[in-house]
Amino acid sequence: MAIPNTLTPHLSLPLVCAPMFLVSGSELVKATCLQGVVGTFPALNLRTSEAFEQQLIEINSALEQARKDHPDRPIAPYGVNLIVHGTNPRLQADLELCVKHRVPLVITSLGAVSGVVDAVHSYGGLVFHDVTNRRHAQKAAQAGVDGIIAVAGGAGGHAGTQNPFSLIAEIRQFFDGTLLLAGALSKGDDILAAQAMGADMAYMGTRFINTRESQASNDYKAMVVEADAGDIIHTPAVSGVPASFMRQSLEQAGYDLAQLSNPGEVNYGEKLKPVDDEAKAWKSVWSAGHGVAVINDVPTTETLCKRLQQEYHSASQRLLERSSPFTQ
Repeated sequence: MAIPNTLTPHLSLPLVCAPMFLVSGSELVKATCLQGVVGTFPALNLRTSEAFEQQLIEINSALEQARKDHPDRPIAPYGVNLIVHGTNPRLQADLELCVKHRVPLVITSLGAVSGVVDAVHSYGGLVFHDVTNRRHAQKAAQAGVDGIIAVAGGAGGHAGTQNPFSLIAEIRQFFDGTLLLAGALSKGDDILAAQAMGADMAYMGTRFINTRESQASNDYKAMVVEADAGDIIHTPAVSGVPASFMRQSLEQAGYDLAQLSNPGEVNYGEKLKPVDDEAKAWKSVWSAGHGVAVINDVPTTETLCKRLQQEYHSASQRLLERSSPFTQ
């Protein structure tokens, strides 16, 4: 149970800014890395592999220059999310680009494949895989991944429903690699709590939607501020895979919330999806997790990361100072 040595010296917090479709762009990635937080983005945010390669070059160049200019500053490595599934026609081409440009961290989704792990390990890269249950975590461990991201209930995007306490405990029964927790984490206190539960790092997405560097529209960010945890709907209707979306955006896109709540035998593809193209659907139906409950501003990434650091260290200090009869 540890953070990899290739990450630890470059971090100001044990935190990964999660890759978010159509939200995580190069500006957000660079801004998080410059604050000592691992910044990531989905390869499929770029429409072609050629555009993906240009973004890799841009990020590598910017971070390399920053390390030369600020040798004593913790500048985190970045990561790329690859969809490892037969429906992704770009997987092989994008994986080859990750190898070519030696992407430090590859986050795999919708399938853990040992061939992908071997390719990334060939140049010393790390592979983290996101899961929502024990069975998928076991498959990831068997594939040889370096880290497992436990996507618990309350997470945004493609998320699970399992309570984080039980999910972390189950995975720890058979996996001693790096374990990350995702699901409604928005404050520095939450990062410390994740570690107390047995995770090594936190995985935070929704909180970074509302930064100035994110690619989310102003209306999207305003809705995050407006929403609370009760507005998050977990449904497979948008992509065919259960994911969390804000109620207000589902209504705006024409989804029938009554059917989403009681789908019965309804065919999602035919009756619940007013937007047939999945990529277009994600543009108009906005994802977020239960963490919206405490988000009420749109700071710069630098301001947010410094706030998270302060909250994390303050929470740590409170625990040290707190006297409890149960610890005597």
